[in-house]
Amino acid sequence: MSLLAEDTVAADLGLQWKPGFLALGPAFLTELRPTPLPDHYWVGHSEALARELGLPADWRQSDSTLAALTGNVSVAGTRPFATVYSGHQFGVWAGQLGDGRAIMLGETAGGLEVQLKGAGRTPYSRGGDGRAVLRSSIREFLCSEAMHGLGIPTTRALCVTGSNAPVYREEPETAAVVTRVAPSFIRFGHFEHFAANQRDAELRALANYVIDRYYPACRTTERFNGNAYAAFLEAVSERTADLLAQWQAVGFCHGVMNTDNMSILGLTIDYGPFQFLDGFDPRHICNHSDTSGRYAFNQQPNVAYWNLFCLAQALLPLIGDQEIAVAALESYKTVFPREFESRMRAKLGLTDSAESDRALIEGVLKLLAAEKVDYTIFWRRLSQHMAGGNAEPVRDLFLDRAGFDAWLLLFSERHAQASQPEAADLMLKSNPKYVLRNHLGQQAIEAAGQKDFSGVATLLTLLQTPSEEHPGADAYAGFPPDWASTIAISCSS
Repeated sequence: MSLLAEDTVAADLGLQWKPGFLALGPAFLTELRPTPLPDHYWVGHSEALARELGLPADWRQSDSTLAALTGNVSVAGTRPFATVYSGHQFGVWAGQLGDGRAIMLGETAGGLEVQLKGAGRTPYSRGGDGRAVLRSSIREFLCSEAMHGLGIPTTRALCVTGSNAPVYREEPETAAVVTRVAPSFIRFGHFEHFAANQRDAELRALANYVIDRYYPACRTTERFNGNAYAAFLEAVSERTADLLAQWQAVGFCHGVMNTDNMSILGLTIDYGPFQFLDGFDPRHICNHSDTSGRYAFNQQPNVAYWNLFCLAQALLPLIGDQEIAVAALESYKTVFPREFESRMRAKLGLTDSAESDRALIEGVLKLLAAEKVDYTIFWRRLSQHMAGGNAEPVRDLFLDRAGFDAWLLLFSERHAQASQPEAADLMLKSNPKYVLRNHLGQQAIEAAGQKDFSGVATLLTLLQTPSEEHPGADAYAGFPPDWASTIAISCSS
């Protein structure tokens, strides 16, 4: 089906739409329509998100809905557009970037933006085709919902649709489109774009829009002499610190923390070369393209602060005082370690704090790193031990039995002193049984390439409630096979 300006076909998703970001005007975006894909089909969908959006129960039964969420027909009430931003990539100023393959349908009356990723070229595609391939689309779809299941702030994914149309990366692949949902897709790079081009009026309009929509308390702040823009920077810093604490606690590697991949709302955004750790290696690099190790797992908290410093530089024309801007970043240095220790205490089943907790946390992480013990399996087995299970399955993870036994004794003594009867429940809730390991995603992707989408559906079910046992699904919670270590995920994924 062609999609021309005069087309009158419009799918009705049953949602009400409002201007939202579109109201900022043409300096911030370009209105355009997605480019159609032939032979489109459903790959995966999240009924949980569909219910949150208020879609009708039979939303997937309509051919027009499938076409609309592939970009083949328009959606009633929307004015699609792509936004412009700039950014630092791998620590180097990259200049103008923008939504190169993402097209916003609009904002729902409930305040959620709906975006099609892989919907074709935009003015910001920088010579690219504007498409996404099936493998990366499945990974983003599953991980978006997996992170939500873990309680980690994230963009969401309603569905993936596929097409037989070829897309050329390292080799020919097939196209796909992810329908992404978030309160906002605004990034640090949106602010950097206007600051770098000395467009202070647009920079102020963008900041005012974000503050009024998402950070209204900054308008009445008494901090920084009532400077709303400094208060805004501080609030973003604290949300980002909390997000990074959650990433580090669960063992999540983002892989490409460029400033244009950092959410102004502290959401996990842009799932490319991500990975959940298998063996615990603090220096693990999940992005095959990251030859310098800039985005290694243990570097993520520092990179986030560096990115916030770039945001502070962009906001400086509005803040007006460099010392105030730097001061607005300071809370990151206290919020991150505080929140990280809080998350780790929950993983240890501790609801109160003690001076010895830091040593207990550092001690177990050193033990895990020394032998690259499987991160998710260790924490789950420790939780099951606290729930009354034998300690041997935990001890079996270590060659250094004496070292682990010494730590386990300290752990047991800490709990004896704390007397917390709900510790086991807290640990089981805080230490997921299921995460989206690379090999699980790869198996689902390979099956989907043969039009078998059952693996995608099964993984989605497990990942949406990752701390539940899901009887019969233990194979999805086991050790990764040897070949998993050979999976290379790059920025082009």
